[in-house]
Amino acid sequence: MGTYASIVVVTSDSVRTAAVATRAMAEFWRIDSLMSNWTTTSEVARVNRVAARAATPVEPEVARVIDAALTIGRQSEGAFDITVEPLVRAWGFIGGPRHVPSDSAAAAAARLVGSSRLHFDPATRLLRFDRDGMRIDLGGIAKGHAVDVVADSLRAHGVTDALVNLSGNMLAIGRPAGRESWRIGVRDPRDRMPYFARLDLHSGEGISTSAKYEQFVAQNGRTYGHIMDPRIGRPADGLIGVTVIAPTAMIADGWSTSLFVLGPVDGVRTARERADVAAILIQPGRDGVDTAWVESALRDRFVLEPAAQPMFHVVYF
Repeated sequence: MGTYASIVVVTSDSVRTAAVATRAMAEFWRIDSLMSNWTTTSEVARVNRVAARAATPVEPEVARVIDAALTIGRQSEGAFDITVEPLVRAWGFIGGPRHVPSDSAAAAAARLVGSSRLHFDPATRLLRFDRDGMRIDLGGIAKGHAVDVVADSLRAHGVTDALVNLSGNMLAIGRPAGRESWRIGVRDPRDRMPYFARLDLHSGEGISTSAKYEQFVAQNGRTYGHIMDPRIGRPADGLIGVTVIAPTAMIADGWSTSLFVLGPVDGVRTARERADVAAILIQPGRDGVDTAWVESALRDRFVLEPAAQPMFHVVYF
């Protein structure tokens, strides 16, 4: 999926566990072969080629992820939308090179976006697009799904303590040696330091961060991130980073993107309303001081790094 993966396993038998971890890592490659937009041979690529011509059956695992994505799309009132792929491609974040498209090119791509133009029946697994040129992109949720699947593989083969990581989408199993929980660094969205805060991640929890620091394009002194707001047809603006803890990595992945798109006001409101997510939202401020909106449920396990204290104003909600 165009990124990196790792598995950390706590074990007293590294020889046996190495084989288990290798088997689990193979699940990343398998899911990549199904859901990646970085290849022309994946199941998602096949669906994108044919679904505008006729309804097409979707492979069962991909169908489950599509169904979950459409559910989050409805719950987020359209902030999460897997039909956003034409916009992502228009800006060069898929296929490249990255650039700011012309107004006409951006508008043409935006006309192909909207889940109301995608018809999917989870019972039959049939999917159809209303318009030629529509495409889906599962990049905002498939990484989390992959992490969950790899974690399940590890558990099924007897691993009791591990951390699975796919580009910051993580799931904790058990705990590291000598600690009660996994300590996760929350990356500074402005890259002034490696991590601006630490979070304790408990066994069975997933975590995901959405931000603009890895994929962006700059023009005329302005930076545009790769996370698109499907409602307006442009990169999301208003937040520079969102971290979500949830019961699964897939839920965390989908909602970190959704809250990022929703922005500071609606993002905080939605995070507060949802019992299945706990969030940190970073709102850019003036004079180098950003606001970290931290959900109260995370108060006891959120620690701002000393070096970051002059750069962040923490508000619990």
